[in-house]
Amino acid sequence: MKYFLYFLMIATLGMMIFSVTLIDINNLFGADQSQYGLISFMISLCVLLFLVIIQRSNKVKSKYDQLKDD
Repeated sequence: MKYFLYFLMIATLGMMIFSVTLIDINNLFGADQSQYGLISFMISLCVLLFLVIIQRSNKVKSKYDQLKDD
């Protein structure tokens, strides 16, 4: 599970980089491609945040289980 989360984080970072390449700074809200880039960047950012929360909760769970066993 640990390596799968890392793989998903790397894939999400790749998607964020790809989304940034679609954004046109001069015409941010005019072109459809820029809007799609902004939307996909925001979604990727939310997914990355969600994955970090899952990773941290797994660490807390493992520490809790370790203290519980002692």
